[in-house]
Amino acid sequence: MGNTFTRDELASAFAEFERTVDHAARTRDWDRWVDHYTDDVLYIEHAAGTMRGREEVRPWIRRTMESFPGNYMTSFPSLWSVIDESTGRIICELDNPMRDPGDGTIISATNISIVTYAGDGKWCRQEDVYNPLRFVAATLKWCKKAEELGTLPDEAAQWMATVSAGPKQ
Repeated sequence: MGNTFTRDELASAFAEFERTVDHAARTRDWDRWVDHYTDDVLYIEHAAGTMRGREEVRPWIRRTMESFPGNYMTSFPSLWSVIDESTGRIICELDNPMRDPGDGTIISATNISIVTYAGDGKWCRQEDVYNPLRFVAATLKWCKKAEELGTLPDEAAQWMATVSAGPKQ
């Protein structure tokens, strides 16, 4: 099955995808982010699992982005992207920087996202590929820096204590 979208249409749709993601990061309006997917979107998130449909993605994205460390991530810019015209996909590396802990330090982790275009400004599939341990390491680094600076919020301290304690045996 071949793709019917032109390179220009894919590039334009991805530029709008990036604007939508940027708007969500700035306003914490996760509904607008989720609404740029088709009703039956397939969202594969390697740590959280596979979600089918917007109404499975919506509570997950809210929960993830409104609790620590997601609520300390300030933006999700693509560092690079590749358009695969034959499949209607964009493959990109997304950065996930956390807010300044108080001394100008930028701490982040990246993931590879593969998004498949469905037409009419909607995306029918997204897969986020990353090593969750790199996100944990970056978040711990952020927590330790914030603790050192006296800016560690309670929710981050609780997260750090839980992660540092490790799994219960």
